Amino acid sequence: MLGNLTTKIFLRDYWQKKPLLVRQAFPKFKGLLDSSQLLALACAEDAQSRLVIQHRDRWQVKSGPLEAAEFDGLEKAKWTVLVQGINHHLPDAASLLMKFNFIPYARLDDLMVSYAPKGGGVGPHFDSYDVFLLQGLGQRRWQISAQQDRSLISGAPLKILQNFKAEEEWVLESGDMLYLPPGYAHNGIAENECMTYSVGFRAPTHQELAEQFLVFLQDRVCLDGMYSDPDLMVQDHPSEISVDMVHQVSEVIKQIQWDSNDVANFLGGYLSDPKPHVFFDPPKRPLNQERFMGLIGRRGLMADQKTQMLCHQGVLFVNGIAHAVSAEAYQQLRTFADARQLGCVAGLSKETLNLLYEWYVDGYIMPCPGLP
Repeated sequence: MLGNLTTKIFLRDYWQKKPLLVRQAFPKFKGLLDSSQLLALACAEDAQSRLVIQHRDRWQVKSGPLEAAEFDGLEKAKWTVLVQGINHHLPDAASLLMKFNFIPYARLDDLMVSYAPKGGGVGPHFDSYDVFLLQGLGQRRWQISAQQDRSLISGAPLKILQNFKAEEEWVLESGDMLYLPPGYAHNGIAENECMTYSVGFRAPTHQELAEQFLVFLQDRVCLDGMYSDPDLMVQDHPSEISVDMVHQVSEVIKQIQWDSNDVANFLGGYLSDPKPHVFFDPPKRPLNQERFMGLIGRRGLMADQKTQMLCHQGVLFVNGIAHAVSAEAYQQLRTFADARQLGCVAGLSKETLNLLYEWYVDGYIMPCPGLP
């Protein structure tokens, strides 16, 4: 999928450094669903979707869930529909996303699919994250530029570059793939009816990380004592906050401490926490633990497509919840988190099996499908 490059060479020479075009990265790839299936998904309550419409130099964006009637009367317009998180809805999409597991799951976000008739696109723009653009149905022309001019069209509902100047361009056929590092300007235009599969990655801003870490800390800070001022003196200006008060509170705040374990626990919970629109469906009639163990002993088990699992030094983070476990259980559960499935559960510790059953009852994992 990376042409003649190993993943090691790709990460060293291309990742977050420069674009890479790979012809027939996925030979014979035509896509995972057709346009009617994608449009139906764009109307679903549990899908994130957008409809982008261009009338000459005017742009319009409608956020989902969309209505089927919104696709009527667009014959004279250039338009695109985008659906995020396809991997939460299609097993084949989740399998495709797993092809990119040479990037840690903590960075991997989701698989988005865009559909456009001829001429459709979302305008020249840049993303703040890495992206792999895999062509499915049809052909799309990609223009890219390393330009530093980031000025945007004023008043547009999308961040569309005002002065885009293409430096390179290619037409991608089914199975071709283009990698772009963060900040690389690009413009995709449908040559005909086409669908593009975009593998995106998480890249939180420093501001976002700092804000969320402070939220994480607020439930863990425990400081004794109370503000006091037994030596209080009369002030000339009662409205003024005194230097003594500022000093005393500064000394209190200095007591707030954290270490690398706190940061790791924050990241595990923050990065594995499901997005607000994601919900899990626990089994309506869950098996008791004994029957569950017998069933997964025959079938194996798999993670739900929406489940996020991360690990760090003896702690499993599953959908935002931390589980500190023994060394044996950690090794077994990390294997499950890496592959997102287990074909053989023989030899798993009681601790591991108990935790797997807990996740099954919550709807996070399930037995692999098959005959009883």
